[in-house]
Amino acid sequence: MKFAAWPKLLVVDVEGNGGNPPDLVEVAALPIRDGQADTTTAGTWLIRPPRPVTPYAARIHGLTNEVLAHSPGWDEIAGQVHGLLGDAWICAHNAHVDYRVLKAHLPKWEPAGVIDTLRLARATYKALPSYGLDALITHAQLDLSGAPAVGRHRATYDAYATAQLLTAMANHYDTWDQLVAAAVPPGLPGASEPEEEPTLW
Repeated sequence: MKFAAWPKLLVVDVEGNGGNPPDLVEVAALPIRDGQADTTTAGTWLIRPPRPVTPYAARIHGLTNEVLAHSPGWDEIAGQVHGLLGDAWICAHNAHVDYRVLKAHLPKWEPAGVIDTLRLARATYKALPSYGLDALITHAQLDLSGAPAVGRHRATYDAYATAQLLTAMANHYDTWDQLVAAAVPPGLPGASEPEEEPTLW
C-alpha cells in the first residue's frame, strides 16, 4: 500500500455522557500522514456536557461530572473541531456511531468519506470470534507503546489504537480504492453503494 497516495484522513473517536441522544464529553482527531499516526497535530478536547454524565458512562471512560466541571461547553470548541476535521476523510471503529454523533453536533460538517475499521476488519480477518477493538488489538499484535497514558475507552487512546489497526490492515490491500471498497459502509460518505433498505421479508 502506498500511503503517500492517501487523501487527508483523520482517525476520530468520541465519548458521550450516556444520554440518548448523547452529549459529547471527549473528542479526539488524529491525522494519518504517510502511514503513521501524527500525534503532534492531533486534536483532543474534553467537553462539559449540558446534561450530567450518567454513572454507567462514567464507569466506562472515567470522565465524571467533577472531572469535566471546568471544561468548555460544546459551543466554545465546536469551531475548533470543525476546523480540524474540515472536509477530510475520517476513520473510526464502528464508524456509524462516531459519524452520526459528530454530524448531530456539527450539522454543517460533511467528511469526504468514512472508513470503518470494524467493517474493514471483517473483510480482512475472516471468521474471528470477536471484532471488538480489544480483540483486534490482540489479533493484529498492535504496538500501542506510543498511545496516550489515559487508557482504553478514552477518545485519545482509542483513536490511536484505531489508527494503528487501520494502517496494519491497509497493508493487506494494494490500493486506496480497494481499501475504500472494503471499509466504507453503505450509505455513509465515500460509499459506492446506497444504504441498504430494510425489507419485510
